[in-house]
Amino acid sequence: MGMILGIDIGGSTTKIVGLDGQGAPGAMLRVRAEDQLTSLYGALGNYLASNKLSLGDVQRVVLTGVGAAYVEGDIYGLPTCRVDEFTASGTGALALSDQSEGVVVTMGTGTAFLWARDGKVEHLCGSGIGGGTLGGLCHKLVGMERFGQIKKLACSGDLKQVDLTIADITTGPAKTLNPEMTAANFGNLAEDASSADLAAGAVNLVLQAIGTMTVLASRLCGTKTVILTGSMTTLDQVAPTFQVFEKLYGIHYIIPENATFATAIGAGLCSLKKAGL
Repeated sequence: MGMILGIDIGGSTTKIVGLDGQGAPGAMLRVRAEDQLTSLYGALGNYLASNKLSLGDVQRVVLTGVGAAYVEGDIYGLPTCRVDEFTASGTGALALSDQSEGVVVTMGTGTAFLWARDGKVEHLCGSGIGGGTLGGLCHKLVGMERFGQIKKLACSGDLKQVDLTIADITTGPAKTLNPEMTAANFGNLAEDASSADLAAGAVNLVLQAIGTMTVLASRLCGTKTVILTGSMTTLDQVAPTFQVFEKLYGIHYIIPENATFATAIGAGLCSLKKAGL
């Protein structure tokens, strides 16, 4: 049996994962391009060459993501099917986290909130706040929009130069609040704030906005399990930011290994289920 290629064509990047006949993921690749078709074919060609594979080694291609709508017919003559993005994201997140249910948060160009359980995935809501927001803000604030550059720069920033904390506005906060928590993003912006400070502030704003929405989503679904996926999970600030939310609200946040590729992996797994394998 040949390899199954799960391909997630996102708004700015394409993720591709090879799965064997039992659904075990293998090599993974992430490619950025200016348009979805270039990204798709570039990722596929790169993946095959990098892993010394030929088209004959591929059993089928499974497409998902917003860019899948731009692709018609079969890819390079290979059997090609399509899986709904939300179904793929929920399926991949549960498989990678070894959970039976949970709120799934896909942090990509924007952010989607899903409720996955019992083999079903429900789209709860979405937000325009995500990696695209971070890139746009940093483009204007510090003159860079590439995710890798922002990620590196933000690590050396000082949030005290940007954000207003609870400790800044009161000496007796409620017992449920940590004095170091943000009271207002960019509410204490220093005139001499550096580019690193601004980048750190933008990262914090985006992650905290998403974090607040995860609390509401988990309460709506009556669960304490939230699974974080998508490219933004690779930010160094993700773990400490959500640890604060975990402590405050008792939510268990899971960032599975290979969370960036959850949707691509889920697409391949969905195709196996449909085939009854």
